Amino acid sequence: MLKRYMHDIVIAIEAITSNKLKSMLTALGIIFGVAAVISMLAIGNGAQQEIIEQIKMVGVNNIVIVPVTPNDKETQSSDDESQARKFSPGLTLADANAIRKLIPGVENISPEVSFNSSLQYNGVRYSARVQGVSIDYFKLYNLPLETGDYFNAEQDRYGIPVCIIGSNVRAKFFNEIEPIGKRIKFGNIWLKVVGVLKKTDITVSSFDNAGVNVYNDNIFVPITTVLMRYRNRALINKIISTNPTQETNYNQLDRIIVQMENTEMLNSTTEVLSRMMIRRHLGVKDYEITVPEMLLKQQQRTKDVFNIVLGAIAGISLLVGGIGIMNIMFASVMERIKEIGTRLAIGAKKSDIVAQFLSEAILISVSGGLIGVILGVILSYLITSIFDIKTIVSLISVVLAFGISAAVGVIFGYAPAKKASERDPIESLRYE
Repeated sequence: MLKRYMHDIVIAIEAITSNKLKSMLTALGIIFGVAAVISMLAIGNGAQQEIIEQIKMVGVNNIVIVPVTPNDKETQSSDDESQARKFSPGLTLADANAIRKLIPGVENISPEVSFNSSLQYNGVRYSARVQGVSIDYFKLYNLPLETGDYFNAEQDRYGIPVCIIGSNVRAKFFNEIEPIGKRIKFGNIWLKVVGVLKKTDITVSSFDNAGVNVYNDNIFVPITTVLMRYRNRALINKIISTNPTQETNYNQLDRIIVQMENTEMLNSTTEVLSRMMIRRHLGVKDYEITVPEMLLKQQQRTKDVFNIVLGAIAGISLLVGGIGIMNIMFASVMERIKEIGTRLAIGAKKSDIVAQFLSEAILISVSGGLIGVILGVILSYLITSIFDIKTIVSLISVVLAFGISAAVGVIFGYAPAKKASERDPIESLRYE
């Protein structure tokens, strides 16, 4: 039986090779369909991977509190409301300490202050950004060290002038020497380097307002060191209170990052934080509370829908390719009626005719699928290199696209094969 069907497959191969151009044109729909499915899924996988990396960069289960300018229409609608509003102390270190003590389920918290200045070492000057942070900051953002140590509790508590530098800062000043223990001047203060962060290649500039920074170019200093030795905007609050219309940043902190123990606590904690902050700020809503992870996950859901649409459009190409195979196979049956009648007259069974024409359809679709896989992988790399769009070709997408192409050959090749096997041998031999 196996030998009999192998003979049918050989006949199918001979029919394909004797009509190379027609077979190739028939397979084009499958080739482009498979290539489109693989490349579209690769774009989708790349987008999902970027979202996952960005979620890691903004930290897991984080809540971000940033200062904002109050809406004058809401806070100063009348003289009475203006008097009741009085004066807000702004976003302060006391807010962060209160959150740590009073809010349940807080795993890590980091108040932040950042500003730009010149960095100097051994006669070399470099424009850099300092981040005043707490010890928890590096846990919040999953930042590993390449060498050295994190801040310790004493350095954080007493404002010791120490720093952790990013990889680009190290490459600029300490390319050939060990930076640990060296002193580098930022502004007017000499800071002792105690650690160097590992380099990250993730681009997250679009999420900077959600708490993400370019870590490679920054230097990190204990928050108390920044407030004691560089700037403490809370000290000018009394001046601002005499002229509340003055557009000056009176917030002691630029940001507070609160990390919860699990995702389920984010919504409820955000509500509690909002009530707590409005009381501490004397009814002035001069802050904004956001959950970056939820924003990113919402974007991920949007991209998932977009990827499904792209995959569906690409899948239509495979459907069109299958219809093309069916049409060509029906035409092939009409062209080879005498061949079918001759085979049936000399003893071939209906199953042999089905096997022959079904084999042709499957071979065309499978060969087109293989070429489509290669083209899809090449196209994915071209998209990355030319358009700078991240693509990830997964084994699942390759198997899925190739499996569908093989199924197309079976599904759309069966009807023409069945029709060919049901022809009457005598009428087929008489056909002109």
